[in-house]
Amino acid sequence: MTFPERQFAKARAVADAVLFEGYVLYPYRASARKNQFRWQFGVLMPPACAAALGEAHRCRTEVVAELGRVPVLSVRVRALQVQERRLEDAAGNRVESIDTGDRVWTSFDEAVEREIDLGAVNVDELIGAPRAIDVEWEGGQEVEDVATGPAAGRAVRTRWPVRARVEVAASWCPGPDPLARLTVEVVNTSTEACARREDAVHYSLVAVHTVLALDHGTFVSALDPPPYASAAVGGCTSEGTYPVLIDDDVVLSSPIILYDRPAVAPESGGDMFDATEIDEILALRVLTLTDEEKREARGTDPRAAAVVDRWESLDAEALGRMHGTFRPVAGLDGQAPEDAPLPWWDPGVDAGFDPGTDTVWVGDAEVGRGARVRLRPSRRADAQDLFFVGREATVEGVFHEVGGDVYLAVVVADAAGAEVYAAHGRYLYFSPDEVEVLA
Repeated sequence: MTFPERQFAKARAVADAVLFEGYVLYPYRASARKNQFRWQFGVLMPPACAAALGEAHRCRTEVVAELGRVPVLSVRVRALQVQERRLEDAAGNRVESIDTGDRVWTSFDEAVEREIDLGAVNVDELIGAPRAIDVEWEGGQEVEDVATGPAAGRAVRTRWPVRARVEVAASWCPGPDPLARLTVEVVNTSTEACARREDAVHYSLVAVHTVLALDHGTFVSALDPPPYASAAVGGCTSEGTYPVLIDDDVVLSSPIILYDRPAVAPESGGDMFDATEIDEILALRVLTLTDEEKREARGTDPRAAAVVDRWESLDAEALGRMHGTFRPVAGLDGQAPEDAPLPWWDPGVDAGFDPGTDTVWVGDAEVGRGARVRLRPSRRADAQDLFFVGREATVEGVFHEVGGDVYLAVVVADAAGAEVYAAHGRYLYFSPDEVEVLA
């Protein structure tokens, strides 16, 4: 893989998450209220529509780069083009839904992925000589038969033309260092005028984001620039986008706020369209959908159908991987040191402590795991603690706090679901002087 595809590949997973952020939200059904207002991020409308509806028609990215010998820049703009999906019966009459057994088709806006490449250009040649490209995404219509027989029906997909202009410019930053300001501007140049947002999005660029790749040079972080580049970064103005480092030679500028060097967790099994959410929670929610809800989700959109199908086939091992993991903390250079120390809460830091075998003296009794006690909350007890006054409990462990205090982790003996609490480590914590030891 050669430049710039090698650099673009580094950003692909995160950029895809940005591209489809909010595309179709849980519960993945067209009838869900949260799916009634579509296309929320990075929408560039035709200028006339934007002015009437209070939306944007352009976005701008400015970043600072430290240039080497013969620096080469490549820019790729990615976005979605909206297409309407309308359902019709065999006679061509519009219908609200079509039931095909395994799914219930409904009318729903879809999207087509689009990319605009400006090609590789020597940054020195950009200084004082901006380059631009004009593009038009064609409209069109396709028809798909989705049902046959007595309930025959079809889906008619329609797209409207979208026109845009992308301009790239460069200028030297003041100062002795070889720093350049790189600017990318994306503008919707369509001439349509629409009074309704649902019409305007048909002529819009949606989820617009830009990937910049640099050969023989490195980008400067816009979030945490080194001291010598702080003034140069402070002079940049990005509008509607937030540029972050994917790597030293790749920047992703998107309408979603991210930190430098974002990454999709390897435990993530696929797109959920709620990229800022937690996969485990969404997976469990999908599994709670009724069969009827799943049929509607599958008919809402092919990507929603893929989400439902993926999590229905989920095994316990895959779900367990999403529950959580430990990773070494990265250093300032973004790399995790090979000998990174364990976090202070990890039992491996001090093998001298083990909640399962440690004990503590309560009066003249040595108390450890398995001991039976009666709860006497007193030390800064809150309202919930007072519910357990006089209740019997079983000690599940003895925990030492960093500050030196000791606590007994207990499960109330007669509580509903006590076995479940114990199995999942959901304990109540009391000081040794808040319990009475039972024989």
